[in-house]
Amino acid sequence: MNRFSSIFGQILHLFSKREFFETVHATQAERGAKGFNCWDQFVAMLFCQLGQAHSLREICGGLASCFGKAKHFGLQRAPKRSTLSYANEHRPWQLYEQVFYQLLGRCQQLGFDNRKFRFRNKLFSLDATVIELCASLFDWAKFRQTKGAVKLHLLLDHDGYLPVFAHITDGKTHEVKVAQTMLFPSGSIVAIDKGYVDYKLFWRWTQSGVFFVTRQKDNARYAVVEERPLPRHRNILSDQVIELEGFYSHRKYPGWLRRVAVWDEMNEKIITLLTNHMTFGSTTIAAIYKDRWQIEIFFKTIKQNLRIKTFVGTSPNALMIQIWTALIAVLILKYLKFRSLFQWSLSNLVALLRYNLFTYRDLWAWMNQPFEPPPITQMYEQLTLNWTAS
Repeated sequence: MNRFSSIFGQILHLFSKREFFETVHATQAERGAKGFNCWDQFVAMLFCQLGQAHSLREICGGLASCFGKAKHFGLQRAPKRSTLSYANEHRPWQLYEQVFYQLLGRCQQLGFDNRKFRFRNKLFSLDATVIELCASLFDWAKFRQTKGAVKLHLLLDHDGYLPVFAHITDGKTHEVKVAQTMLFPSGSIVAIDKGYVDYKLFWRWTQSGVFFVTRQKDNARYAVVEERPLPRHRNILSDQVIELEGFYSHRKYPGWLRRVAVWDEMNEKIITLLTNHMTFGSTTIAAIYKDRWQIEIFFKTIKQNLRIKTFVGTSPNALMIQIWTALIAVLILKYLKFRSLFQWSLSNLVALLRYNLFTYRDLWAWMNQPFEPPPITQMYEQLTLNWTAS
């Protein structure tokens, strides 16, 4: 049993403080800071995510109540609400973005692999989710007449289902605008929904050797070039090679595309897929798009289990810090889940970790056997109270 460091302390030891403060220096995040440094702020915001704190009061109060157990991971003092609020508003959120990508690099070195397909192509899912905000509190994030919002754009790597790219914009920014700035390695496959349908973008990807699988728009005009044979005993209704019709559509994408119609048994409807991959079987194309659902599960998980729906600050900088800290927390949880021998679900891990953050126990012993009592190293006699007056 680890008698000198809490579970939260051992999680924080996954981060290199030398590398962290090099990043602090590079981003000039501590310029003019006194007392409350960036590491203290990072500990407080990570506690917000893993400890499920709803407000600055809960963050500061929770750390203050456990301060005797916090010195071993470098927390100089429990922050005051005004101090943490000021730091979140003024210290650059880019520090947390860089910490996220540093941790992502370490996770990728572990060789996360949940590969479902035989092909060796890199498979990604690209999507965005709207995070709604109160228009009166977040007046800078105009979205609709009575609502504010920001949009989290995410690229999910299907090897381990890790978020390998994240970008936060205002709620009105279209998904295609962000997709146009992204570069993919040649031979990779990108699964997207029909909100990303942009034939000019698709042609650029095709010219770069990047494949895509998406839904066809209902109003798409096309001519069938070839009817392909269908697999037996499958839900594939048609497999066609098509050419876009219409002046602008054909001008933006002058090549051939593949149209695969699939019967969705669960929802009892036809799903029509569009891809530029001409060699994969139609069942593989359908399976690739079905696996795109993992990014929807990711968004659902992060919204239900971490703090990105309620915010502890109202400034743009504070909101960005909290979202990037949530993404860092996701990587930590996936790393713990990957290394553990116990079959954790992410929601159970978040729930039980919250109650054991300041437990003095070996992290991996707890992760592997969370319901086993810790070993008792020394027995103490029961204290008795003497009620007789002296």
